[in-house]
Amino acid sequence: MLEGKMETGNSSTEEDKFTVRRLEISDKNKGFIELLQQLTCCASISEEAFKERFYEIAKSGDDHLICVIEDKDSGKIVATGSIFIEKKFLRYCGKAGHIEDVVVESSLRGKQLGKKIIKFLSDHAQAMGCYKVILDCSPNNKAFYERCGFKHKEIQMVRYFT
Repeated sequence: MLEGKMETGNSSTEEDKFTVRRLEISDKNKGFIELLQQLTCCASISEEAFKERFYEIAKSGDDHLICVIEDKDSGKIVATGSIFIEKKFLRYCGKAGHIEDVVVESSLRGKQLGKKIIKFLSDHAQAMGCYKVILDCSPNNKAFYERCGFKHKEIQMVRYFT
């Protein structure tokens, strides 16, 4: 399992306070769903529904990973992101990583937590043998992802089903 460490000049106590790790079943009670609600529409779900989805995702092993940052002082989940690995026939049966659902607690933005999440997920994709990692973002987040090493390419299209 990958573990993230702060790469800025912060103190070791801050490194220990904000470490990236995989989502755990107990994270629902640490504000994980409430954090996702800062990103988009995400209704509260029952403990049973959370466990069912958690174990369903866990069956995918390293092909679907959700990571979090827990604030060790407060015990709350303060950042998250996910990646799934697409297996292709293109590029000699290559793999592509798709980053999704990246969000940082609004009161902690600007503390490099988003960069830690993106680095963790990108490192995971590289370790899994992916030839690329891609994501979709809003125009307001473009500069952030460029600072993380991503570049603008093509156009996103979407079709929602009711």
